[in-house]
Amino acid sequence: MEYIQPGFFDLQERYEKLSLEGDPLEKLDKVIDWKIFLPLINRAFERERKSEGGRKPYNRLLMFKLLILQSLYNLSDNKVCFYAQDRLSFMRFLKVGLSEKVPDEKTLWSFREILTEGKVIEKLFVKFEKYLSLNGLQASCGHMVDATVVKVPKQRNSREDNEEIKKGNTPKSFEQNMYRRQQKDVDARWMQKGGKTYYGYKNHVNSDVKHKIIRSYEVTSASVHDGECLMDLLENAMNNDNDKKVWADNAYYSEAREKQLKEKGFESRMIQRNYHHPVGSDRDRENHRRAKIRKRVEHIFGFMVNSMGGKTIRGIGIIRAKAKIGLKNITYNLCRYEQILRLGVA
Repeated sequence: MEYIQPGFFDLQERYEKLSLEGDPLEKLDKVIDWKIFLPLINRAFERERKSEGGRKPYNRLLMFKLLILQSLYNLSDNKVCFYAQDRLSFMRFLKVGLSEKVPDEKTLWSFREILTEGKVIEKLFVKFEKYLSLNGLQASCGHMVDATVVKVPKQRNSREDNEEIKKGNTPKSFEQNMYRRQQKDVDARWMQKGGKTYYGYKNHVNSDVKHKIIRSYEVTSASVHDGECLMDLLENAMNNDNDKKVWADNAYYSEAREKQLKEKGFESRMIQRNYHHPVGSDRDRENHRRAKIRKRVEHIFGFMVNSMGGKTIRGIGIIRAKAKIGLKNITYNLCRYEQILRLGVA
């Protein structure tokens, strides 16, 4: 079959059809001021370029938006770079033409590593959260706290190696082979929930009730109990005069945490354990009322599963896990901001 070179108007017609179909990337790109992220990103690269020789680096906003695409569709480095050349919606989002080059997977990996080493992703998250607050979307109606398991590829280790890893030691078999050590995740842990076992990390989030925007987050191994991160998640809200109610499930409840919250000026709305209170009792009815509010935080994790390709990440070690989960949380907030503006939720 003879190949026909597409013309300018052919490409324009394709873009118009994508817009009529409701291209989500176009909607997102229109409402986000991407330049607010640039100063923090540039600061991480101040010492990287040592000479003016060689090929010029790719536009850093393009690279950052490529990471957002990766998080939004849960793609590997190879796949997101391939789709950036293959999909018109990706090209328009990145603002690259058919004749322009896009970064390869090694360039993308290197870019993300620099952001990870400089802990820039955490700063980008805080930057956008403050941007939302300044634009009328500050935390309102209290805080919802919850955690979700983020799975990573399972490790096939011997029992002896696993015992050493649990103790915080590096197994001798890993030290004997440098390349094997590079492929082993010694930070992820196993946990059980609902009769099932999971391997990976936890994404602990604090979201406000009104807007369902993630206000802060913590990343730990999966074995860490949800309640251990409660006060860390609420740290930024301690000096906030907005509603200080805290909604959480019964995994967070304990008398010690109730006392902690009271000392910090918070009002506990945690679901209390109901062991000695029958169905229909005052506590049971109060728990039911609290659950109606608390469950809104599950919508965040549901969006990550249904609209962001799932929560599973590819990476080795908690440092890279923090970077990838941080990008997931940033991407969720970007999408939620676009949704709020489009639907007029606020």
